[in-house]
Amino acid sequence: MNQFKVISPLDIKENPIQLIGKEWMLVTAGTKDRFNTMTASWGGIGELWFKPVCFIFVRPQRYTYEFIEQEEGFTLSFFEERYRPQFNICGSHSGRNINKVQECGFSPVEAENGSVFFEEARMVLECRKLYFHDLDATHFMDKTLLKHYPKDDFHRMYVGEITRVLIAE
Repeated sequence: MNQFKVISPLDIKENPIQLIGKEWMLVTAGTKDRFNTMTASWGGIGELWFKPVCFIFVRPQRYTYEFIEQEEGFTLSFFEERYRPQFNICGSHSGRNINKVQECGFSPVEAENGSVFFEEARMVLECRKLYFHDLDATHFMDKTLLKHYPKDDFHRMYVGEITRVLIAE
């Protein structure tokens, strides 16, 4: 069972490009009684509006989307490499069809913001939604990027204030 200590977002030492783009994360929203999680490898961490923030992207077809839409907060959970098989399950199966958390053997924990993270995580960002924006084909300056969006299947971008950072001890 991991014990966590709280640190400031300013004390995150890891490279966010490596952390999100290469190691991946679980985006989780909902309440302890009803939530969903999904694997994500697009996003970022920085500062906006004088606040520490993260930004994530979720397609409306994803089951997690409806949970993010309903709730004020969400979490980003980062794990050790040995959890890669579980990330593959969370990224290739819908929570509408299977209980991904049970399938992966994860232990859900209620976050301070009311959302959920997993006891097995090595780092968790608890976030409060600040803003969303739907990506639009007409706004792409580099039209070659549209190859990532067959049939105009665009993501919604969420900007969340990082309200708490938990590090496994």
